[in-house]
Amino acid sequence: MMKFKKSFVITSLALSILGVSTMTTAVAANVIPTQTQQASIRYDQSMDIFHPIYAKNGMVATEQALATQVGLDILKQGGNAVDAAVAVGFALAVVLPNAGNIGGGGFMVVYDARTKQSVALDFREMAPLKATRDMYLDQDGKVVDGKSLFTHFAVGVPGTVAGMEHALKKWGTMSLAQVIAPSIELADKGFVVSETLGKTLETEKANLAKWQDSKKIFFKNDEPFTVGDLLVQKDLAKSLQLIAQQGGKAFYEGEITQKIVAEMEKHGGLITLEDMKNYRAVERKPIEGEYRGYKIVTMPPPSSGGIHLVQILNILERYPLQEFGQNSAKAIRHYAEAMKLAYADRSEYLGDPDFVQIPVTGLTSKKYADELATTITADTIRPSSQIKPGKPHPYESDQTTHYSIMDKEGNAVAVTYTLNLNFGSGIVAEGTGILLNNEMDDFSAKPGVPNAFGLIGGDANAVAAKKRPLSSMTPTIVMKDGKPWLVTGSPGGARIITTVLQSIVNTIDYGMNPAEAIMVPRVHHQWLPDEIRIEEGISTDTINILQQEGYKVVPKATMGKVQIIQAREDGFYGASDPRNPDGLTLGY
Repeated sequence: MMKFKKSFVITSLALSILGVSTMTTAVAANVIPTQTQQASIRYDQSMDIFHPIYAKNGMVATEQALATQVGLDILKQGGNAVDAAVAVGFALAVVLPNAGNIGGGGFMVVYDARTKQSVALDFREMAPLKATRDMYLDQDGKVVDGKSLFTHFAVGVPGTVAGMEHALKKWGTMSLAQVIAPSIELADKGFVVSETLGKTLETEKANLAKWQDSKKIFFKNDEPFTVGDLLVQKDLAKSLQLIAQQGGKAFYEGEITQKIVAEMEKHGGLITLEDMKNYRAVERKPIEGEYRGYKIVTMPPPSSGGIHLVQILNILERYPLQEFGQNSAKAIRHYAEAMKLAYADRSEYLGDPDFVQIPVTGLTSKKYADELATTITADTIRPSSQIKPGKPHPYESDQTTHYSIMDKEGNAVAVTYTLNLNFGSGIVAEGTGILLNNEMDDFSAKPGVPNAFGLIGGDANAVAAKKRPLSSMTPTIVMKDGKPWLVTGSPGGARIITTVLQSIVNTIDYGMNPAEAIMVPRVHHQWLPDEIRIEEGISTDTINILQQEGYKVVPKATMGKVQIIQAREDGFYGASDPRNPDGLTLGY
């Protein structure tokens, strides 16, 4: 059943899991494999298995093959994992325009082998100074449809450029000009649109078509570019060149700043010169937990991802998941009950730590998990309507992209960053080639009203000037014996936390290799709506058991696109999620 189709690897396992007739991985449609790529695709026709990729010296896993190649080239030139991460960040802004960005923001978790320390870098977008709590409500107190998504009011002050520059200066070894050079060339000379990008452009054409500068870049003859077209981005190349020459000042105080602010003023947006000049990336202490002897190092608030990843793992640790069986009804039942409890807490307590007091220690406490676990029983399930946010205080003492990188010196980097929805707001700042985010939708426009991902928020995540909106992004490093053992993360909106969770559980509890760990079907429960979302591939018998127990089980589209790397004594093993045919993992 497994076949080669030109430069693609197609696996029957992936097909059965994802319920599709064709699924490709390892090499993007717009790339002819180089000798390095061909050597990196491990394929066994007789075994009918998709293997993880192996490399001795370093590895890069991203959602877009061209960006992966950029990162690998930096490693081979002598750069470290952070150098490669910054290079990939800028490259994805060119070749994955719907999620990669310099007009958005995100998070980075770094393990620095020199100091043997882990650091979380927050370069999340910030609300402009003119932002107000009720800015998305009409005179009757109702949320104005689309205002926080597809207008200039949706744009938060971008943080990616500040974050990348900060990381490079603090932990990198190369210059900004060196790591941006490949991205400038990709933007200036262009690259061939893949089938995946072509479909995404077609899906989002109505929003992109509303803005002349967006149409100028992504359309020809009033139709979006399609597979096989050459996408050239001259204005973006110029912007990248300015950043390479002048650093972050070009973006936050220079020519690019002027153009972004002019775009805002032209359409009544809120971002000012002062907003741009005052933006700063922030180093934060990572969220740390322990799961079956492994140390979990992940992102703190304003990401909710790390706290609730550790919280769910704390609950699950008491159960013999391996005995239950991977994706058995019993295992999924325990996943769902633990997930519901965490997402209920998310709605109440999580926000920007610079604005609200978050009970971090309580939420990640083993004792709090003990209390929550008492509500999970063998014979009954609790409807979400009966679950309210817990009381952690006594224990106090599709649209995003992720990439993972490890190097031979022992450095590890996990980066998840975003524009929010596909192509963000859809707005390109005139003359810059830079797509602007619609991250303001991640605030709670009104307590109790779900955002674009169906997530409920409260006062802790209300809109406020200079505040960073809550996120689910969960870049994570798993440590074993004091060294990075696994780097993982995923896009996926509300499903990011549970997707990352399952990549870790599959690796630790079920002993899966990186490829196996991310290929199996995923499940998700986020408290509200009260349903278990599943990917195709979960057995009918399992679904029937869950439904008989009282769950609403809803098959929906695939969840997440994990990029995962594992370090072992003999080298690195990694894989890019087959749910995205453009993803590629490479090493040397």
